[in-house]
Amino acid sequence: MKIDFSKANVFDKESMKGKLSSLEIPSVSDFSCFDFSTYDILPAFIDVHVHFREPGFSYKERIATGSQAAARGGYFAVCTMPNLNPVPDSLGGVNAQLEIIKRDSVIKTLPFGAITKGQNGLELSDMEAIAPFVCGFSDDGKGVNDNSLMREAMVRAKALDKIISAHCEDGSCIKDSKEAEWKQIERDIRLVSDIGCKYHVCHISTKESVDLIRDAKKSGVNITCETAPHYLTLTDGDKEDSGRFRMNPPLRDKIDMDALIEGICDGTVDMIATDHAPHSAEEKGRGFDRSLNGIVGLETAFPVMYTAFVKKGIITLDRLVELMSLNPSERFNIPIDSFTVYDLNEEYKIDPNSFATMGRSSPFAGNSVYGRCLGTAINGKWAYLSERLKKDI
Repeated sequence: MKIDFSKANVFDKESMKGKLSSLEIPSVSDFSCFDFSTYDILPAFIDVHVHFREPGFSYKERIATGSQAAARGGYFAVCTMPNLNPVPDSLGGVNAQLEIIKRDSVIKTLPFGAITKGQNGLELSDMEAIAPFVCGFSDDGKGVNDNSLMREAMVRAKALDKIISAHCEDGSCIKDSKEAEWKQIERDIRLVSDIGCKYHVCHISTKESVDLIRDAKKSGVNITCETAPHYLTLTDGDKEDSGRFRMNPPLRDKIDMDALIEGICDGTVDMIATDHAPHSAEEKGRGFDRSLNGIVGLETAFPVMYTAFVKKGIITLDRLVELMSLNPSERFNIPIDSFTVYDLNEEYKIDPNSFATMGRSSPFAGNSVYGRCLGTAINGKWAYLSERLKKDI
């Protein structure tokens, strides 16, 4: 049966005015009429940087649990990184992941193919064979340090009309240093300027990175970038001796956070991604220095950003939807055919024990936020429906 959206606050992806109802919303079958007038209907989100850990590391996360977490956060599509076993560097490796996705995912789960075989940075993957089945190429977790190899990867990616999504970390620099990030971005901008491939920078965290990307865009370089909620709301001074504050790149200084905020305000930063990276409780329970890098974020990204930026008037809700839905849709060619229902007035404390993801490590645990996801519909069917809506519908 049809749901009544006539009085709902429906985001208008065409005019960007936010209050109009021209966003085409599919009927959701098998449910009775319900008045959504107190809720906001938004285009569902896209996260271009997640780790779902299957195949190979299902003790950390499974595609089933990761996709459920995404739906509960308002996401209808995610792009999964290739640090898996087998690595998706060949048709066999990609198919191993696609089989699990087809069986278990409740959302659109789109794999990245690896840039190099085994992500070892020595030899390019079978890019031509896997290109029809992947959303792009990345060696996330490792920078491609061989200049000639990265150049050849960009040439081949351009011929295949696929994006290179780069984890920028120069191995010749001090690990976790700011220079390790921005020096490789600087190199890649030179390569992209020459080659002209589609190029995207993962999880930028430094002022220098923002400045380089801003200047490159002004020069016409085909470049986009992402940052994450933790880099926009936390600094190195906020970290505790806990694995929930350990990630790669690490939290930076306030000058870096301020530069990233300026970047999302002026358009330099194109999208918000979570780098959702679950680990086991043991792997994240060794204190800051000995825990593995990675935190979870799919179920907290929108409420954290809405509370810290929209509620405070730093950016508009329209801009947040651009960052989390419209811009990744355009850049990664993922059509938006889904919506999410949010109660933007509900305040609550983030409780990792309530997460759908198998990961529990969040730097936002215990924080009070606004914005509760009540449902996410994909192609006219609910991928997630909260108990509240189940009761009322």
